[in-house]
Amino acid sequence: MSDDHDEENGFDAAIPDSLIPYDAWIEDAYREVMLRALDQVGRDGLPDGHHFYITFLTGWPGVEMPARLRAQYPHEITIVLQHQFWDLKVDRAAQTVSVGLSFGGVGSILVIPVAAITAFADPHVRLALRFTAPEPEAENEESAQPDAEATAPAPAGDEPVEEPASSQVVSLAAFRKKGPGQG
Repeated sequence: MSDDHDEENGFDAAIPDSLIPYDAWIEDAYREVMLRALDQVGRDGLPDGHHFYITFLTGWPGVEMPARLRAQYPHEITIVLQHQFWDLKVDRAAQTVSVGLSFGGVGSILVIPVAAITAFADPHVRLALRFTAPEPEAENEESAQPDAEATAPAPAGDEPVEEPASSQVVSLAAFRKKGPGQG
């Protein structure tokens, strides 16, 4: 086959814009996987070896957390659900996740809008998901953090546990179209 024929069939050619929102659907599906995992653990507890990292934007509208914690983590925080957490609940109607954790020995209930969550991981099975937070209507640009990977706050929660280096991040960028010259 000639190169011209390959380009006619879409090989090595730029992917055209789609009126079908595949990216949004894929991200919604990944969020659903996360919510199902949280729902199951809230009901049944964590199976041996499993633990979750949840990263969320602390300045997101509707995030409920202690003021001292928000002052310490003004943009983003990663919590660890492993040994000592309680009342993990997914409220699908309100689109929130709530969980009880101790910070410095003081128990607190966090309420996290699902849209504020930028990452979810279960290192036991090398599952790591990253999400794009939509622009909230009430948030100003100063509190927006466009690149969640630019900062890596220390995990908070029942204990700071390092994420294994072998974890694989499933990035939606791999599924997005590439522009000219991006290989």
